[in-house]
Amino acid sequence: MIFSPGHTAASVTYLVGDAAFIHDTLFMPDAGTARADFPGGDARALYRSIQRILALEPQTRLFTGHDYRPGRRAARWEATVAEQRARNVHLRDGVGEEEFVRLREERDRTLPLPGLMLAALQVNLRGGRLPEPEANGTSYLTHQSVT
Repeated sequence: MIFSPGHTAASVTYLVGDAAFIHDTLFMPDAGTARADFPGGDARALYRSIQRILALEPQTRLFTGHDYRPGRRAARWEATVAEQRARNVHLRDGVGEEEFVRLREERDRTLPLPGLMLAALQVNLRGGRLPEPEANGTSYLTHQSVT
């Protein structure tokens, strides 16, 4: 396992044989990298985590959490370290930490809040538990408070 924070504070990469399951740290090379503006996220930490992943053997298969399919291409879920290093639109070989942090932070400022972010935070901040039930005995996820 490789601790790989940046997208979130607790992201991890699991190594199994010649494969690494990288969650949302990297996407397919034509989609780039995960955003770093979620709670606990940090563009500088993301860059350093990605560097640890890209230091694996070039033929290591990297499996992502999901694929945004730029240009409506067919879905993909796997790329190699070599492919990421050569073609990742945000972080191919030669992109330094300062350039990446600037790119990531500028891009993140333009992205909308994901539709289910507030609902997810209400459960995540409680360690997987739903909010306390209302007087009618039902727990509700709201768009008002995440505490």
